[in-house]
Parts: sequence; structure tokens; C-alpha cells
Amino acid sequence: MKHPSFYPAPLLPVILLFSLFLQANSQSLTAPGDKISLLFIGDVMGHDEQIWSAENRESHTYNYDDVFQFIKPVISEADIAIANFEVTLGGQPFMGYPQFSSPAELAVACANAGIDYLVTANNHSADRGKNGIINTVNRLDSIGIPHTGTFLNKATKDSLSPLMIKRNGISIALLNYTYGTNGINVPVPVIVNMLDKDVITGDIQKAKKNKPDIIILFLHWGTEYDTVPAKVQTDLAEYFLSSGVDLVIGSHPHVIQKMVWYNNIPGKKDGIVVYSLGNFVSNQRKPKTDGGSIVRIELTRKNDSFIISDAGYYLTWVYAPIEKYRKKFFILPCSEYENRREFFTNPADYLQMGRFITASRALLNKQNLNIPEYVFNGSSWLLRK
Repeated sequence: MKHPSFYPAPLLPVILLFSLFLQANSQSLTAPGDKISLLFIGDVMGHDEQIWSAENRESHTYNYDDVFQFIKPVISEADIAIANFEVTLGGQPFMGYPQFSSPAELAVACANAGIDYLVTANNHSADRGKNGIINTVNRLDSIGIPHTGTFLNKATKDSLSPLMIKRNGISIALLNYTYGTNGINVPVPVIVNMLDKDVITGDIQKAKKNKPDIIILFLHWGTEYDTVPAKVQTDLAEYFLSSGVDLVIGSHPHVIQKMVWYNNIPGKKDGIVVYSLGNFVSNQRKPKTDGGSIVRIELTRKNDSFIISDAGYYLTWVYAPIEKYRKKFFILPCSEYENRREFFTNPADYLQMGRFITASRALLNKQNLNIPEYVFNGSSWLLRK
């Protein structure tokens, strides 16, 4: 039996077409591919105290999830989050500086916190030699975290680099390089991408063949503990932008350096350079090393391409209280906790965070170009403009 219709039969095709038009028009206005947010995170380190903090003394298992619990909402809000993984997963004995090897649970916690991709080319990539590089690649693969910067051999690099990220209708090419490996030889066939201008130029051209909407260069470079980028950094950044890179993201100095958005500046290609994100999590406690920044960049579709439509940074600080005779590590979004003195067990920790915030804002307010801070208003995050 046919069901009765509320409309005369001749009108049904017209109504159906009109309904489809409305749906298509609605999708074109609100499609998820119209905007996408990228989050860039600094140095994920693994000092001895961090390893001891994460260990269950009875089962000798590890869990780092608590480290990220307060920053997780910021990370998980973004569509794509990328971090510098500055340890190896080289196996036991687990240890920190100078030859890092962390439990794989550190990478698991990164993923649980919302970090989608890791870059692994840094000066500690070869800390555990050839086997350390192999183990790191294989463990990240087994955990299911996409990564780039270190490779098992030339064949895998040729097939996997650039790392192509496709999400919500956007195509991103991610490339990662380091200035060196602390003088440790990288034996064949494993590969750690080195910061060589000519090599990177060739890799950029290779990336362009994939026709990405955005090309990202994540570089491990600069002078440790220097808050001002060296001229070689600024020169390289301008060169890579002129070569077609859209975002240059830096790590290694363990302190924050300036962030620049060349936006509608005559003679400059639109693009962003973040010279150093600073430490995301570590046991470094000296001034300016006890925290870092997270940079959020929003891309918006314009016709058949994506443009940078917004950019800002979050300040983060590593809170390291003693709980039950053991140092703990918690990454705090500074703006959310800077007025919560009662949260801190020891008033000295609150004061130390305040000094980090003051110094960081003084630096970035003076040196940044077009990249302001995200501040917490009690319920949401807003750009301070």
C-alpha cells in the first residue's frame, strides 16, 4: 500500500530538488573543511626525575597521563596537534640527560592528551645509537602515532617524507630537520634528517609535487637558552618562506623566542615563523626553561586554497610539586592558573610561575609580530588583541 503524501505528486520532484539545494548550500557555508586549527607544541623531554615520577614502584610500569591532565583541553580542542618528541624510545635502561631513553608510555600519554603527530629529528635522536632510532620508529608505529624526522632507511624516507596530513579537506606537508645529533654518528641505514639548506630545498620541491595546501617546516635549531634568534635562523626562515614554505616552527633552545606573522606586508610572502616554542615538559627549572609556549594557527578556505586567518600563543608552565616524597609534573596553561594562588601547595611555586609569565610576556609583547596571547576569561579562551 502506498503511503499518503502531504503534497500533490507533481510537486514532489520540485520540493525534492529544493530540499537538496538547501542542504548543499548549508554544507557549503558550514562544512568542516572551511576552517582548521593547528597546534604546535615544544620540547617533550624525559629527564630522570620524570621517569621516576611516572613509575609504579610495585609493578614497575609507567604512566604519564597525569602530566597532561590540565593542558589536555587546550590540546584536544585543536584539529591537529604536532609536538617535538625530544627523547628516544630506545629501551632500558631508561634514563634522561645526556642520553635520553624514555618508556613508550610517554608517547602513549602524548596521544591520550590529543597530540596527533610527533617530530623526532633533534639533537637527541641518536642518543641510543642505531638501535635507539630503530626502536623509536617501531614503537611509535606500534602505538599508532604518525611521526617524521627519523627513518629506518632511505627507502622508507623516500616513501614517507614529507609526512602528508589530510584532514577536513586540507592537505598538509610536514618536514622536520635538526642541526645535529650532539656529535653522535648516525650509522647507515638509519636516517636523521639534517638541517641542510640544499637538501631541504629539494625536499620542499618534492613536497610541492603532492600539491599540499600548506607546507610546514619544523626545525630543531638555534642557540640553547638564548631568547633572541641568531641571524642564521632569521636568514634561513626568510629563505624557506620565499621557497614556498608557509609555516616555520622552531625548537631546541629550551626557552621561548619570538613569533612572527608576515601578514599583508609588502615584499613579504604571507607566512609564520615561530623561532622557538620552548620546553613543553621537562625537569629544567632555571628561569625561562621551566615553561614554554603552544602556538595555535587557524587556516580558512578561500576559494580553492587555504590562508592563515588567525594565530596566537598560550603560555604553559611545568608545575613540579612534591607529593608523597615524589616530584610530580603537571603542565599548566598559565592564563588559567595565574590568579589561582590556592591551587599551589607551596607559595614559592606560584611565585615562580608568576616570574615565568612576566618574563615571557615582556619578551613576546616586545618582539612578536601579529601573534598575541590566548587568555582565559573564566570559561573560554580568547585572543588578547
